[in-house]
Amino acid sequence: MKKVLLVLVIVLFVPFITQVNILQILKLKTFDALVPEQQPSDYFTILNITEDDIANEGGYPLSRQTLAQIQINLLRKGAIGVGWVIAFPQPDRFGGDFEFSEALSFSPSVLAMFEGNGEYPPTTGTVILGDDIGGLKAQGVIQNINVLKQNANQGLAVARTDVDNLVRRLPLLMRTDDGWVASYGTEVLKVLAGADTYVIKTNVNGIEEIRVKGLPPVKVDSLGRKWISWVNTPQTNLAEMDVENKFVFVGFTAKGIMPQIAVPNNKLLEPHKIQAALAESILIQDSPYIPDYAIAVEAVLLISLIILTWLLINIFGITTGIITTSFLFLSVSFFGYYLIQQGLLIDVTWALISQFIAGSTAFYLRFREQYKLRQQIKGQFGKYLDPRMVKKLQDNPELCQVNGKRVDCSIIFTDLRGFTSLSESVEPEMVTYIMNSVLDVQVQAANKYFGCTDKFIGDAGMFHWNTIIPQDNHHNLALQAAKEIEKNIDQLNIKFAKEDIPKVAIGIGVNSGVCIAGNFGATDRFAFSLIGDPCNVAARLESSTKVAGVGVLIGEETAKYSDFKLQLLEPIEVKGKAKPLQVYTWA
Repeated sequence: MKKVLLVLVIVLFVPFITQVNILQILKLKTFDALVPEQQPSDYFTILNITEDDIANEGGYPLSRQTLAQIQINLLRKGAIGVGWVIAFPQPDRFGGDFEFSEALSFSPSVLAMFEGNGEYPPTTGTVILGDDIGGLKAQGVIQNINVLKQNANQGLAVARTDVDNLVRRLPLLMRTDDGWVASYGTEVLKVLAGADTYVIKTNVNGIEEIRVKGLPPVKVDSLGRKWISWVNTPQTNLAEMDVENKFVFVGFTAKGIMPQIAVPNNKLLEPHKIQAALAESILIQDSPYIPDYAIAVEAVLLISLIILTWLLINIFGITTGIITTSFLFLSVSFFGYYLIQQGLLIDVTWALISQFIAGSTAFYLRFREQYKLRQQIKGQFGKYLDPRMVKKLQDNPELCQVNGKRVDCSIIFTDLRGFTSLSESVEPEMVTYIMNSVLDVQVQAANKYFGCTDKFIGDAGMFHWNTIIPQDNHHNLALQAAKEIEKNIDQLNIKFAKEDIPKVAIGIGVNSGVCIAGNFGATDRFAFSLIGDPCNVAARLESSTKVAGVGVLIGEETAKYSDFKLQLLEPIEVKGKAKPLQVYTWA
């Protein structure tokens, strides 16, 4: 029991202990694999500035005049706005800042800020519905020079990683010392919508959703993060500029200029591509998110699966338990898959792992218990019963009531005639051989007809029926066994004759009645047996076969319920009985 409790404690508490490690990674990887692929919107295009582009413009950094011309060319090609996912914290050494600033004023434009050691920018206009709680804090901000900020909005191009160093979720807003600053992709959408504030709705857990005027509410986690759908946003270059009616995210793909950030599916993306994915994810209505109640659902599933699995295995046993718990496992797996397809990032992975651990433990304990019980039954009854009957007891252990019970049973007593004189006339080794051969054929006969071999006392044997396993026809089974014993003795004598061994004869007494069956003996030395008057009578019948001049004597109770044709003999007197007994033999 202590081991069981230990396993359950581990299953229940490991998730909380390892939230920042392997189980959290497993959870995130599960989401990566199951989150459905989304289609991009029609609002964005990514413009990549390549190594060749830089070489054609005279090298890096590109002058602000060059950037101004790119801005103007994009607008001429039909772009509805331009987002530069590039920071400009220093003046242009070529003196083109005013030119670039003027070009920014021709359309909605957004410049990027990055986390760093700089001062926080002016706070973004926000309205809080609820308590002002939740959110991630920005770690300082590298801003753009003032001349550029005059004609463009700014957004924080942040890309914080999960525990496995991959970017999967980005905050829509981040806290500063004085208020909030918008992430780059979020700010782009606010600019396109013509809004001037964000609405932050909170609950007891933190942030619940973030709204931009003109756009549907965006479901986020308590820290204000959105799960990113890595859609295939169209991409173009300076030569083509396929940007008509699109907001353009501009960034460098030339090696060594901008960092490449790891995202799921073995991809490395530059910051402008990541911010484009954030904007896309906000617009996708069925984009996945982690609801506030996710932890509660996961906990309920975990505990329920453990309890149900444990109960099913212990109630229905191993075989049925495997089937039912497997069905339960598959059902929860499909349920988790369905939730994710509906955009609800609720993890059932640990619940399934916990079920497997609990199930394996329960299977092992139940198997060990059953194995010990089967071995116990085999050890206790293997010397009494045919292997077929032992197996039946192993499969139905409830039949093993060996602490004492009243049974209506049939008993056979046997005895080898003239054994004393035989043992004096041959060598001891031969006596042993003869004795074992005679007893062996008797056991074979009893086993053939599902009898229980009780004991051997010298050359005498005792067998009984309907004592351990229920047998409605125990009277006939006992008589069939008696017939078989006689037959086997005849065949044995044929064998003995070939070996120059004296012929043997056996007496058999068969009787039926109510006895007490159970384990009898001392505390540490006991054996299964019968006690009762029918046993004594069976023994007396066997000893009376000599007087009656027959090989088999059958008691009245056995004869009454048998299907055999029997011959009624003269009543005989036996020790312990006031009246003579009606006896029978073979007709």
